[in-house]
Amino acid sequence: MLQVPFIRENKELVVERLAKRNIDANQMVNDVLSLDEDRRRIQTSLDNILAESNTLSKEIGNLFKSGEAEKANLLKTKSGELKEASKELAESLNDTSEALKELLYKIPNVPNEVVPKGDSDEDNEEIFKEGDIPVLHDEALPHWELAKKYDIIDFELGNKITGAGFPVYKGKGAKLQRALINYFLDKNTEAGYSEFQLPHLVNEASGFGTGQLPDKEGQMYHVGEDNLYLIPTAEVPGTNIFRDVVLNEGDLPIGITGYTPCFRREAGSYGAHVRGLNRLHQFDKVEILRVEHPSKSYNALDGMVNHVKTILQELKLPYRILRLCGGDLGFTSALTYDFEVFSTAQDRWLEVSSVSNFETFQANRLKLRFKNSNGKNELAHTLNGSSLALPRVLAGILENYQTKDGVVIPDVLQGYTGFSIIN
Repeated sequence: MLQVPFIRENKELVVERLAKRNIDANQMVNDVLSLDEDRRRIQTSLDNILAESNTLSKEIGNLFKSGEAEKANLLKTKSGELKEASKELAESLNDTSEALKELLYKIPNVPNEVVPKGDSDEDNEEIFKEGDIPVLHDEALPHWELAKKYDIIDFELGNKITGAGFPVYKGKGAKLQRALINYFLDKNTEAGYSEFQLPHLVNEASGFGTGQLPDKEGQMYHVGEDNLYLIPTAEVPGTNIFRDVVLNEGDLPIGITGYTPCFRREAGSYGAHVRGLNRLHQFDKVEILRVEHPSKSYNALDGMVNHVKTILQELKLPYRILRLCGGDLGFTSALTYDFEVFSTAQDRWLEVSSVSNFETFQANRLKLRFKNSNGKNELAHTLNGSSLALPRVLAGILENYQTKDGVVIPDVLQGYTGFSIIN
């Protein structure tokens, strides 16, 4: 959530940057400033009345003590009028503050200056590419056919048990899935991230804290009776560890990692581009999260990007990095880099990671602060990244590593799987 003082002091910049998201923010920004003026005016009036009421109460007490009950009773009438006025002002202040908060919840984060303007993923900027795309044999198959051929992922069984988008991993497919999770976690902890096991359901406050609510309410599975939400990513419970927390500056930076299943109601349209593991309602992901000093968060973002690079290099998968344009940027992000692995059998790029800096946007919602060197509370910066999302990494491995004899397991994973080929 944007801070009102920031909007007030940088009105033109906010409007200009939000235009990168193809949003005309003039009216929203003016409404925010107008509501804030009303809020401050009402607050001043309320403070003045409360001060006058306190003074009057003391005067009434002194009059009663001195035996001047008649004068005291006259002032009590005025005191009652002040209390009624303060009650009305308090209600008006609450209504205005709520309206301001609701409006701020609807305004996305301001993109970083390097974010390109654009309408969709077609306008994202490719900034890096690495790895050779393998030449497959003539009978090469897409991963959903390989999964069926080697009986390692059963999409039809998942459909029977739950519905489309809930695959069942079997045999070597399940072991490869577990191997990837363990490998990703080991890489992250070796890089200094502390491992957490996190809840798979969160409350409404957690959803608002990281910006999934109200923006993505329809995309989250909701447990109505308990008003809980199945997590769309470990970012939500992981970042909410720090909700309503004041850290010491010396505590920063903080890095955590965790594996969770992720649940998303929307699974996209029909067609080959969403077949198999390309888009699911339930999938596994290992996440990395950071809480950083504002002056160091963009260096940290670069470090996270380099960390994900090393994992894809060890997996020896061809990949590229995109800087997302404003039209494709997530609601809470100031700057996002997407990693995509090339799926040779499908002849297309598959997103496997997003690494983002949210600056103070989430921290303001979370009330996540640290005490700076001047002893004042300051909002921290939050960052997160997939390290990595499993389905499309698995799809990339199955398709890029397939041979006529089977699917070869990447060298770096063989110590985790206990086997070197799926056949």
